[in-house]
Amino acid sequence: MRIFCASEACQFFFKLTCSDGRLAFDSPSTMTRQDTATPTGSLSAQGPSNTGYNNNPAPVPVITQTNSRDKWSKKMDFLLSVIGFAVDLGNVWRFPYICYQNGGGAFLIPYIVMAIFGGVPLFYMELALGQFHRTGAISIWKHICPIFKGIGYAICVIALYVSFYYNTIIAWALFYFYSSFASVLPWTNCDNAWNTENCTNYFLKDNVTWNNYSRSPAEEFYTRNVLEIHKSDGLHNVGGVRWQLMLCLFLIFTIVYFSLWKGVKTSGKVVWVTATLPYVVLFILLIRGATLPGAWKGVVFYLKPKWEKLFETSVWVDAAAQIFFSLGPGFGVLLALSSYNPFTNNCYRDAIVTSLVNCLTSFMSGFVIFTVLGYMAEKRNVNVEDVARDKGPSLLFITYPEAIANMTGSTFFAIIFFVMMITLGLDSTFGGLEAIITAVMDEYPGYLANRRELFVLGLVVVCFLGSLSTLTNGGAYVVKLLEEFGVGSSIIAVGFLEAIAVSWFYGITRFSNDIKSMLGYSPGLFWKVCWVAISPAFLAYIIVSSLLKPPPLQLFDYKYPDWSITVGYVIGASSFMWIPIYMVYKLVWTPGSLKQCDLLHFSPITCLFI
Repeated sequence: MRIFCASEACQFFFKLTCSDGRLAFDSPSTMTRQDTATPTGSLSAQGPSNTGYNNNPAPVPVITQTNSRDKWSKKMDFLLSVIGFAVDLGNVWRFPYICYQNGGGAFLIPYIVMAIFGGVPLFYMELALGQFHRTGAISIWKHICPIFKGIGYAICVIALYVSFYYNTIIAWALFYFYSSFASVLPWTNCDNAWNTENCTNYFLKDNVTWNNYSRSPAEEFYTRNVLEIHKSDGLHNVGGVRWQLMLCLFLIFTIVYFSLWKGVKTSGKVVWVTATLPYVVLFILLIRGATLPGAWKGVVFYLKPKWEKLFETSVWVDAAAQIFFSLGPGFGVLLALSSYNPFTNNCYRDAIVTSLVNCLTSFMSGFVIFTVLGYMAEKRNVNVEDVARDKGPSLLFITYPEAIANMTGSTFFAIIFFVMMITLGLDSTFGGLEAIITAVMDEYPGYLANRRELFVLGLVVVCFLGSLSTLTNGGAYVVKLLEEFGVGSSIIAVGFLEAIAVSWFYGITRFSNDIKSMLGYSPGLFWKVCWVAISPAFLAYIIVSSLLKPPPLQLFDYKYPDWSITVGYVIGASSFMWIPIYMVYKLVWTPGSLKQCDLLHFSPITCLFI
């Protein structure tokens, strides 16, 4: 891309794509940074004056890390925050059931491929962008490509949708945690008020017949006591709000508020507990699971690949969705967290380390889950794939609690298991809301600079109110709908456009020079090829495939009606639509016209790239 253009027509596009409507770059002498390192490369040379361009352009503003901007107290605060965000309930909850759903070990191949060529490169890209420009997901586009600023708004809307259902799952875990303080866990037997005649307890009993109508005590505890989903007829009648779950959610958001209200200096300390405790618990559960009878059946099912699954598009779509949902490129969290780093921090090493930790945690969590599935299959005398009727969150709220209930020391294992789930969830909530907080506060510093506590309080209240529909008797149906359509294809599309905007419009050379100015060396050819071609191509394929062949939506025995699918698409479009809306706004309100390109015989598309 040329730096200067003689035509007034191209000035118009530069106003859309470059800071302050120019592609004139500051010399090093005009830049001031708190750090000793000075950016070079793409922000280095002042070009010659041009008769068709402003001869005395104002300096391009460069985001600096001033004393007023928060900074991480320690490097480990940042690393644990990123790991805590990346290693979330998706690793222990979503990864095992997605792996389970797609035939066990066969899923690991597309998962690794998508991580290498899609997730990790974009993870690295976001860390570098946030650290270099030091601003949130909205205002960063003023320095990259302003016409794509709608991406920042879309990210904030998606993060809100995630907070509406994700924290409800944490509230379920808190309900289980409270219920675990009993000598006999309440999901151990069929002698409770919520149990039905279909309740079948096959533990410690011989000659128990298990059929399609049988329900375990753990399943009825989850569906009839925690959710009370039997009181809902479906999305058209979700019933009333469960006050017990509302209280749990209130406690969750209270913890979230006091962890975020003062910025990264407080959240950076909280993650020392919430990001490390899950590994202690996972290790304990892994050892316990490996000693259970029949555990080997689950491990074999987990590791033995079904090669025919590799030819199913849904497997690759699920792999991409999982890696993006887990690593989190496109959510704006990495932009926000890395924006508080020193300018010369080694973000490349951070990207590799945290990505490896995330993927290895998912892999280890699979053993934790599948050893228990093998144990359950042994007890029921069925195949592993027949253990869990619903391959969803019930894997953690039904199957695993049921196995724990019949272990020696069941109360202890139940308590630490749900503590692990709560801490895993809180870390991701911290990151997701921090992305919104940083994005909005950096975009409107004049209004919010000294009002962080009030803004965070308002955001938490909005998230709490938005979650109320997921706390009803049919709230699980709403959670499933938001998970599938509120994030799903929308976040992958955002990641696709982000990669295109940075690599093609901002320019891979400029972006590489930005990284060189921070690290002292440019990214290798692999990263450049991934950013420019491979990652966008994979994402485009997944978006198209998921839209052409949407999987049927079902939870338990409830099949979502057609009108609810339409509502789901509207939810997905409500976040993505801000991208074209802002583009139209920018085109309408920016002085100039695309017709000016025709005066010099440039087509509009040609003008965009010269």
